[in-house]
Amino acid sequence: MQKMLKTMRWFGPHDAVRLRDIRQAGVSHIVTALHQIPVGEVWPEEAIRERQEILRKEGLEWAVVESLPVHEDIKRGRGERALYIENYKTSIRNLAACGIQVITYNFMPVLDWIRTDHAWENADGTRTLAYRHVAFIYFDLELLKRPGAEADYTPEQIAEARTYGNSLSDSEREGLFRRVLLGLPGSKENFTAEQLLELLAGYADIDSETMRRNLIHFLTEVTPIAAEVKAKLAIHPDDPPFSLLGLPRIMSTEEDARLVFEAVPGTANGLCYCTGSFGAHPQNDLLRIIDTYGDRIHFLHLRNVARSGEKDFRESAHLEGDNPMRAIMQKLLQLMEQRNVVLPMRPDHGFLHDLEANTDHYPGYSLIGRLKALAELSGLEKGLIDSER
Repeated sequence: MQKMLKTMRWFGPHDAVRLRDIRQAGVSHIVTALHQIPVGEVWPEEAIRERQEILRKEGLEWAVVESLPVHEDIKRGRGERALYIENYKTSIRNLAACGIQVITYNFMPVLDWIRTDHAWENADGTRTLAYRHVAFIYFDLELLKRPGAEADYTPEQIAEARTYGNSLSDSEREGLFRRVLLGLPGSKENFTAEQLLELLAGYADIDSETMRRNLIHFLTEVTPIAAEVKAKLAIHPDDPPFSLLGLPRIMSTEEDARLVFEAVPGTANGLCYCTGSFGAHPQNDLLRIIDTYGDRIHFLHLRNVARSGEKDFRESAHLEGDNPMRAIMQKLLQLMEQRNVVLPMRPDHGFLHDLEANTDHYPGYSLIGRLKALAELSGLEKGLIDSER
C-alpha cells in the first residue's frame, strides 16, 4: 500500500510557525495560499513562483492550494461574476503552469468557518476549538442583532440563549463576539458587526437552490479549464455543516455532494474530504462518502470531533471522538491503491499546548498540536499498512 503525502498548512511569511520547524517534523510538502492577493484578482505566475522559491529554500514543495477563494459575486450570481470567473480560470492555468494541480476552495457565503470557542479546555489542560449552538444563538440575537433572527429559532432556544447570555460577564460577551466574527483563513482581522450585517443583506433573497445553481454555473465554467491543464478542484465542505445567520449551506451532506457532482461530471470537479466538517453533521456516513465519491477525493483533511446534541461539537484528539478514524484511514489507503494515486493529507487543526499558549498563531494552527496529530495519524497509517503485509 502507498502512504499518503504528508503536508502541513502554512499561511505565508507572516505565519508565526516557521517553515524550518515544519521541515524538521519530517514534512516535505506544504499547503498554502497567496492570502495577500485580494479575493477575485488573478494570482500571477510570478507571485506563485515567488512563494515556491520561499518554500524550496527550506527544502519544501508547494503541493496543494488552500484556498483559491471564490468571490462573493460568484456565490451570489450577480455583479462582476463573469469577470471574477475569468480571473479564476487564469489563476488555475497559472498554478498548473507552476506544477501545482490540487486547488482547494469553498462555497460558503460570507464566513469560511465559525466557532464559538477557540480555547475550550480539555481535561489535560490543552485547548481546542468548539461550537456551542446556544452561544451562537445569543451572539446572533443579542450581540449582532441580526434583523429577523428570532424567526430562525424556537421560543425555547431563544429563552435558553438569553439565560446563557445573562450568565456572561462583559468581557466574556466581548470575547464571544470577537471569536464568531473572526473572518477568513490567513487573516486575524475581525469583521465589524456593521460589515457582517451588510454582507448578510446581500444574501437576503438567495436560498439554497439559488446558491447551488450559482455553484454549478461556476463549476460548469471552470471545471473544463481545470481538466484541460490536469488540475483538480477540491471543494471543502461547509464548516459547520448547517445553516447559520440565515445563510444557505450547499455542501454539508452526502446529498449536497451528489447534486453538485451529478450536475458537473468529470473528476476535475472534486472534493476535499474533511472528516471534521462532514463529521460534525450526525447524519453523514463518512465511510459511505469515500465509497460513493472516492474518485472525486483529491485532498484529505483528517481531524475528529466529539458531538453533543444535534449541533454542539468540539474538536477532539485525532484518533478519538465520534469519527471512526481507523476505518476511515483503512478505506482511504484502499482507495489510493485502487486508484493508483498518492493523496495529499494534512492533520487538520490541533490542540493548543501550554508551551505555545502565548504565541501568535491562528486558532487550531499552533505547531505542537498539529505535530502530535501528524504523529498519531502516521502511526495509524503505518500500523494498517504493516498489517496487510
